[in-house]
This record gives sequence, structure tokens and C-alpha cells, in this order.
Amino acid sequence: MFRRFYPDQYVISTYAIDFEKLYKEGYRGLIFDIDNTLVPHNAPSDDRSEALFERLKKIGFSCCLLSNNQEPRVKMFNEKIQVNYICNAHKPMIKNYIRATEIMGTDVGNTVFIGDQLFTDVWGAKRAGIRNILVRPLHPKEEIQIVLKRYLERVVLYFYKRGSGR
Repeated sequence: MFRRFYPDQYVISTYAIDFEKLYKEGYRGLIFDIDNTLVPHNAPSDDRSEALFERLKKIGFSCCLLSNNQEPRVKMFNEKIQVNYICNAHKPMIKNYIRATEIMGTDVGNTVFIGDQLFTDVWGAKRAGIRNILVRPLHPKEEIQIVLKRYLERVVLYFYKRGSGR
């Protein structure tokens, strides 16, 4: 029942992902959620996120931010990052996941999505046929609707971990 929400991979942090390995495996596009994936909610880019995107560009990745936030928030975060972005994405609807691959010049087979929420980020990527990596949220302070979803996520992750031996 919960399998449709299981991530392809679950890691402690975006910053712990082996991006060089992903590139060697043939992945060329990376789609990122912003809030609690790259920085805490509503925070601007920081040294760590800016260094990450600089590194990803040097590796050879095309990157796109995919956020349910409105343009002012996404634009503010992207000011120093300077990658493609789609705001007001309506995740988990798949339309903008596919649009992100088109913008990057990749396809669903060579793109990875990285995000912190099962029911928006991961589920949308899975439905679009895109490999996905769930990361732990960076900061516990979140909007109320996300806090409520986190309770349900705990149930799904319990069964995910139990079934995968983690």
C-alpha cells in the first residue's frame, strides 16, 4: 500500500549525495526542491548551497529548481545559484517534472530528483518516472501543513526502513 511513496534512495542530506557517482552512472540532470532540501524554509542561498551548485556545474550536470513556492521566493534563492527554475510547480503533478527535464535538455531516464517530502517531491518524481532521492529535512521549523504531512511520512518511512533492512 505504501510502496508507491517509497523513495528510490534515502540519505541524511543533499550534501551527502555522491554526485560524481551519479554522473558516472550516466545521470546528467538534477532537479532540486529548495526548502529544507538545500536550505531551511525561506532562507536565501548560503555558502554551502552555492558551493554545491558550483561543484555540480563543474561535474557537468544541468540543474533545475522545482518549487511549489511563488516566484519571489525561488528567484531570491536562485540569485547566486544561477540555475534554471520552475516556481509554483504544483508538485506532485508530473507536468513540471517533465518540463524541468525539457528545460535542462535531459530526459526522465538520465535525471534525478532530490527533495525532502514524500507526498509531493518523491511521489511526483516517481509518477513522472524520474529517479528520486529523499533527504532528511534540514530544519524542524516548517509550515503547519507540512508538519501535519510529516506524521504520515513517518508511518510510510517506518515500513520503508523495515522492508529494506535499514
